[in-house]
Amino acid sequence: MAEKIPRRIIQTDKSRDLPLLARAATVNLRLLNPDFEYLFFDDTQVEQFIDAEFPEYRPVIDSFPVRIQRYDLFRYLAVFRLGGFYFDTDVLLAFPLKNLLEYGCVFPFEHLSINRFLSEEYGMDWEVGNYAFGAAAGHPFLNAIINNCVRAQQHPQWPAAMLKSIPRMFRSEEFVLVTTGPGLVSRTLAEYQGASAQVKVLFPEDILDRNSWHRFGTYGVHLKLGTWRKRERLVRRVLHRNWEAWRRRALLKNGPNRGGKRALEFKSSS
Repeated sequence: MAEKIPRRIIQTDKSRDLPLLARAATVNLRLLNPDFEYLFFDDTQVEQFIDAEFPEYRPVIDSFPVRIQRYDLFRYLAVFRLGGFYFDTDVLLAFPLKNLLEYGCVFPFEHLSINRFLSEEYGMDWEVGNYAFGAAAGHPFLNAIINNCVRAQQHPQWPAAMLKSIPRMFRSEEFVLVTTGPGLVSRTLAEYQGASAQVKVLFPEDILDRNSWHRFGTYGVHLKLGTWRKRERLVRRVLHRNWEAWRRRALLKNGPNRGGKRALEFKSSS
């Protein structure tokens, strides 16, 4: 891939009337990158963009059962068409992005994965995030992500394979993650033939250090203020949180066997 990420930042939210913290984060993003074009899409503009640029995806988008799925797909489509960086409005940067312009595609390391499917199928015990990423227009990895979003919607058995390792009572909370979110992006990366040559993952020095999770490399931090998740009942919420904590403790306990370094090297799916 000869094309590099252009100087463009893309963001979206329901409206331009953002909460104070989100407004501060977006202003910070623009101040740190004053020579970048800035594009913001509210709900109406998201729909207009899809109809103008990707009408072929309208049936899939309208069939999504969870609203956030359409915004997940929108972010991939927008960067695929326009090129640049996408950021959720709860990402706070500490440094400008200019050093990342040498790459064709950049995604952040997110955390150790609680989904055993990735580890068992690909030897991948970690995930990337989709709250922030950058790519050149037309990048084939984004095209692969988009195709898998459609695949997951049209062929439910495909994402169901990832959900099997999740306790049945928590699968509804993981559904979005494996159909349009970070789980799907991570699986696409593991299956993508050109990963090591075409995709830059912003790995920390030590992925076992929890302080390095939810970071956009050394450039910023994801504040995780998103409210797309449906509010769980108290007992279910506590059980879900405890199960996730148990899985992460197990991963951290076994992690030293592999060390804290990772690369884009995956075993073949069985």
